Amino acid sequence: MTIAFVFPGQGSQAVGMGEALLASFPTARETLEEVDDALSLNLSRIVREGPAEDLTLTENTQPALMAIGMAVFRVLTRDAGFDFAGRVSRVAGHSLGEYSALAAAGAFSLPDAARLLRTRGRAMQEAVPVGEGAMAALLGATLEQARGIAEDAAEDQVCDVANDNAPGQVVLSGNSEAVERAAALAKERGIRRAVMLSVSAPFHCRLLQPAAEVMEQALSTIDIGPPDPPLVANVSAEPVSDPDEIRELLVAQVTGLVRWRECVLAIRDAGIGTVVEIGAGKVLTGLARRIDPDLAALSVEGPEDIEALLKL
Repeated sequence: MTIAFVFPGQGSQAVGMGEALLASFPTARETLEEVDDALSLNLSRIVREGPAEDLTLTENTQPALMAIGMAVFRVLTRDAGFDFAGRVSRVAGHSLGEYSALAAAGAFSLPDAARLLRTRGRAMQEAVPVGEGAMAALLGATLEQARGIAEDAAEDQVCDVANDNAPGQVVLSGNSEAVERAAALAKERGIRRAVMLSVSAPFHCRLLQPAAEVMEQALSTIDIGPPDPPLVANVSAEPVSDPDEIRELLVAQVTGLVRWRECVLAIRDAGIGTVVEIGAGKVLTGLARRIDPDLAALSVEGPEDIEALLKL
């Protein structure tokens, strides 16, 4: 059975995530300690004890989710004997999850991934003053409908399509006033629901260009190897292995559309029948089932999840 490993993005975090795994496996605890050392920060304590407002700081959330994903991955491959090289033919990650996927596939070292995500989170937060940006989910909208709404609502501001997550779930991002106009316009046009999201910055839109420039510089200093297996990239929805192309795509991803629906379809079209979410939460598992109900999808965070995967 051919498998894809996918890694979650922001929004999947919770205080205590991965606790059962951390309690059971020294490998998991050592992974978080390696991230702590790379960042000179006791991120492990924030993950395990909170407070929630510290974990939800973007500069903490991003490396924390990667750390939990890599803790699960290492326990799977080092302690449980899962044959990653033999069974997994694609990796992918939602937004920051691409860094987790690349670390799992050997393109980044774990310390480099942690430092890059800390930098990325801080740069994203600093790019737009708090309150000046917003995001909204359009539930029941097609990508084409969302694009039309975003264009009409923008006026002289920014309103971009940020995430095409699944059929009927498209997210807009940009200036607060423009996104609020888009939410109102969506209701007028018969979209089932428009939900303003509780986020600290307007991710994946043109307002984050300053953060993209920070990441271009940061990525230029990091050694990147070819991921094995290939990464299905957010902004192209195609497999990529070339390190220089990966650098370019990670920079473009800061301001670009996360084409997650198409990424999952590309995984399916590569002949892969099972999508396994590695790390905190079950968001991507649910999205995979919505994108193609014929795909097998499961999430792996704790010891019992690992046992279930090993039985496949």
